[in-house]
Amino acid sequence: MCGEELVFRWHPDEIPYFGEIMHISATCKCGFKHADTLILGVQEPVRYELMVSSSEDLDARVIRSTSGTIRIPELGIDVEPGPASESFVTNIEGVLERIKDIVKMTRRWTEGDVKLKRIDEVLGTIEGAKSGDAQLTIIIEDPLGNSAILSERATHRSLTKEEISKLKTGMVVLDVSKKGPT
Repeated sequence: MCGEELVFRWHPDEIPYFGEIMHISATCKCGFKHADTLILGVQEPVRYELMVSSSEDLDARVIRSTSGTIRIPELGIDVEPGPASESFVTNIEGVLERIKDIVKMTRRWTEGDVKLKRIDEVLGTIEGAKSGDAQLTIIIEDPLGNSAILSERATHRSLTKEEISKLKTGMVVLDVSKKGPT
């Protein structure tokens, strides 16, 4: 925006579970900075599911890539990837905290008793799950296969072609296996 040239730097790396990645950073003389990490590999499209029913489940490791969709059906919440999606590694409690923060932010912008009541119900259910008084299902679906829930209690399976077609990736994906117009 300032008209100066951006300086880009990139560094390949290998990270357990994610595989080959590329660290990218951009800086400008004006102080603008941007950093991102791109996962270079594509795995089998996958769906993980974990019923959170005890405090031990809150410690399950969650790996969410930029193409992963997180669903919590009991709350009616879908966190879908978009152009600014970030990958992260956390645990179930960390996922619930992220969602709680977003729901709290929407509460400040919301008017109307019905909507505020629903927001308070969602926040109460999240707190109930964290204290062991409520059960929630955490689902991660990733068409590029780079997300996971690492727990002995988590189930996982491959996604069907129909399921994949309904998912967002959050990025431009070039499918070189399909022949384009000639």
